[in-house]
Amino acid sequence: MHVDNGVVALVLLLVGLAGYVWREDILRTALDPKQPFQTYRPPPAPDYGRASAWALLPAHPERAAATDPPADVFFVHPTTYDGGRDWNAPIDEPNARRLLERVMLPNYAGPFQTVGRVFAPRYRSASLYTFLTHRDDAREARAFAYGDVRHAFDVYLARYNTGRPLLLVGVEQGGGELAARLLDEVVARDPKLVKRLAGAYLIEALVPAERYGPTTPVPACARRDQARCVVAYSSVRAGDSSAARNRLDSALVWGPGGRLVDLDGREALCVNPLTGATSAGIAPAKLNLGAANASDLEWGARPAFLPREVSAECRGGVLWVSRPSSPSLRPSGSWADRHKAAAFNLFYADLEADAKARVSALTGGPLAPPLEGPVAVKPAPIHAVR
Repeated sequence: MHVDNGVVALVLLLVGLAGYVWREDILRTALDPKQPFQTYRPPPAPDYGRASAWALLPAHPERAAATDPPADVFFVHPTTYDGGRDWNAPIDEPNARRLLERVMLPNYAGPFQTVGRVFAPRYRSASLYTFLTHRDDAREARAFAYGDVRHAFDVYLARYNTGRPLLLVGVEQGGGELAARLLDEVVARDPKLVKRLAGAYLIEALVPAERYGPTTPVPACARRDQARCVVAYSSVRAGDSSAARNRLDSALVWGPGGRLVDLDGREALCVNPLTGATSAGIAPAKLNLGAANASDLEWGARPAFLPREVSAECRGGVLWVSRPSSPSLRPSGSWADRHKAAAFNLFYADLEADAKARVSALTGGPLAPPLEGPVAVKPAPIHAVR
C-alpha cells in the first residue's frame, strides 16, 4: 500500500497544531484528580507540635534571643504542587517540597528574615489545578487548605508568640489567599493581636479594596511609615491588558461562610511595593531598591540585588510592571512553573525596607533606611526543617 508522504506530513502538522492550540486544556485535564472532592481522602494532617511540620522555624521558637530581629513573621507559602492524584498536596511530596525550599522560601520569605523570626508552616496546599478551574471541588480544596493554616497559626500563638510585633505574609496561589482569610479572622476575633500587627503582605494576591477601607481596623497602606495596614498587589506586564482582564475575571475571594466567590467586578486592592502606598501614577524604576533571583540559595544567604530594574503603577486594581532587563528576572520553566509564583522577586529589597519601616512605626523606633545594595547582615537563627 502506497502512502503519500505529503499526506502524512500534513496529518502530523495538523496533530501538532491541535496539540499546541489545546495544550493548556490537555495539561489541565492531566492534572485533574478525576474524583469528587466529597469522596476524596486527603493526605494525613500535619502535626504542628513537631518541627518537621514547619518549613521554617526559629532555632529556639519558644523564646526570642536578644540578638533576634524585633518581630515575628508568619509566612504562608504559595502552592508548589501541580496535581494529578491529589486535590491537596501531602506535606512531604518530593517535587513540591523541593520547589518550596529551593525557590519559594528564598525568594519570598527571604525579604523578611532580617525583620523577624520566620514561622512558615507546611500545609496541605491546594494543587495548581484548583487555580485553573472554578469547579466547586476546586473551591472546596482551596478552602480545605485553610484549616491547616489556621491550626498552624493557633499553635504559633499558643506556643511561640510572646507579645512581639507580628508581620503576616502570604504569597500568590494559595498563600496570599489564605493569609487574607486569616487576617479577616484576626480582625474579627482578636483586637489585641491587631494592635501588635505591624503589617500584612498579600503578595501577588487579589483582594477586594472595599474590605480594607480607611476606617477599617486594618486599612490599605497609604504611606510607608504606617503600621497595622495591608500591602496587596497582583502584577501583570505593562501593556498586557488581556492578562489583567483574565486575572480580574478569574479571581476568587472569600465570601460569607468561608466560601470562595467571584470578585464579580469589585475593585481589587493595589498597594505599590515601590512606594508602600495606594497612590496613583507610575513609580519610576529609580525607586526600585532591588530585585533578586534568590533561587537555590541557602536559607540566610543574601542575594545579589539588581536595583532600578522595574517601574510599577497601580491602575484598575492590578500592578502594571515594566519588563526587567536582567534575563534572571524573566519567567522560565514548564507550563506549570509559569502558573506558579515566579522564581525571582522583583521587589525583594523593597519589601524588606517596607517591612522594617512598618515594624519601626509600630514600635516607635527609627525608620530603617532604604537599602542601596547588598550589605552584610546577621540573619535570624532560623533553619529550614528537612
